Amino acid sequence: MNIAVFGGSFDPPHTGHKKIVDEALKNLDIDRLILIPTYINPFKSKFFAPADLRKKWLKKLFGNRTKIYISDYETEKKRAVSTYESIEYIKKTYNPRKIYLIIGSDNFEKLHLWKNYDKLIKDVELVIAQRDEIKVNKNLKKLNINVNISSTKLRENLDLDFIPKIIQKEVKEFYEKQNSQDSFTT
Repeated sequence: MNIAVFGGSFDPPHTGHKKIVDEALKNLDIDRLILIPTYINPFKSKFFAPADLRKKWLKKLFGNRTKIYISDYETEKKRAVSTYESIEYIKKTYNPRKIYLIIGSDNFEKLHLWKNYDKLIKDVELVIAQRDEIKVNKNLKKLNINVNISSTKLRENLDLDFIPKIIQKEVKEFYEKQNSQDSFTT
């Protein structure tokens, strides 16, 4: 079995994430694509939408596709979980022939800072989702996405053009409520 792993905060999930999933399914030789929402990103101090809500949004977006599995491995831990730990879990659970690890080109620049980086890159084949015109080594496998959007920008501006329609209303309501509470408390 060949598996692709795509993890992230998905806070909120957006059309860039959807395009990455679509491109991975189309261009990688995989039997399963595992989406792993974080409980909290190891490099961040907080999240905005709770893990259960982010999982719910991912299930609405991708839950009806046969090759996609949305994992609760990291969210159930209720703590920051390193990618290396998640990959170890996937190796033990699925015993795959190959694991593709999909990361954004913005994260690729910081990959050397990830826990057990040297072990991680021996266990996976990196697949870089190109974004923000960041140049990536030509020898690496790439998904040509080039969507210039991030969840951070979306939370700040709530540009609904980048939120998939199926979750648009819920995402808008949640972040508008968050933004109004934040401005009230600051």
